[in-house]
Amino acid sequence: MRKPLSKKSSRQTEPKLYTELAPWWYLLSDPADYADEAKFIRRVLRESCVNPPRTVLELGSGGGNNASHLKRFFQMTLVDRSRKMLRESRALNPECEHVYGDMRTVRLKRAFDAVFIHDAIMYITNERDLLKVMQTAFVHCKPGGAVVIVPDFTRETFKPGTKHGGHDGATRGLRYLEWTHDPNPNDSTYITDFVYLLREANGKVRAEQDRHIEGLFAHAIWLRLLEQAGFAPGATTDQYGRPIFVGIKRERE
Repeated sequence: MRKPLSKKSSRQTEPKLYTELAPWWYLLSDPADYADEAKFIRRVLRESCVNPPRTVLELGSGGGNNASHLKRFFQMTLVDRSRKMLRESRALNPECEHVYGDMRTVRLKRAFDAVFIHDAIMYITNERDLLKVMQTAFVHCKPGGAVVIVPDFTRETFKPGTKHGGHDGATRGLRYLEWTHDPNPNDSTYITDFVYLLREANGKVRAEQDRHIEGLFAHAIWLRLLEQAGFAPGATTDQYGRPIFVGIKRERE
């Protein structure tokens, strides 16, 4: 799961999951479920960098689920534009540095061995902003380092569908239905609608509906924008068949 970036302006209403429902995050998305994926990402980060990476900047870190595994191997700096999600992540990852900021514009005035962007990138809904994110990654990446980006889909791999899940906590529980669809295949967005059933400690259950507008770009666009940002672009797939884009920052001559 991931944290949104508004489609047109910061005033646009953001999904409830990252605002008022943020304290329920780990009952929807359990950090333990990210262990295998984080193991794969760790390998890609190490293989993509000229030297073994030690410091990693994660843009759009959300609740810190990936960082909860990666922090054992890297010094993680986590950036997100949802203060409530950062609060959840700080509780899970107190040893990591947390920074409030937008992945399109944040500037930390220092460089890292690698940059990682998980599926928060899906909330980038136009090419201009996607390039800005890649430029942010470039200025924060040391020569010989790499950015690793893991979108859910490209335009070529997109498939509509439904999912369901959720978890029980000590006193509360959550179940969700997720419905992904693309009402207009001619634009650069698709929609994921969620319905959450939230069971409080007193046994009362309420339902919440939540809409997420997400970006969808062709494979070639990802590679072109990585190159435009200054990276040597490449791509692979993960163990789930999802696309992974890698940009290597050339070493100085």
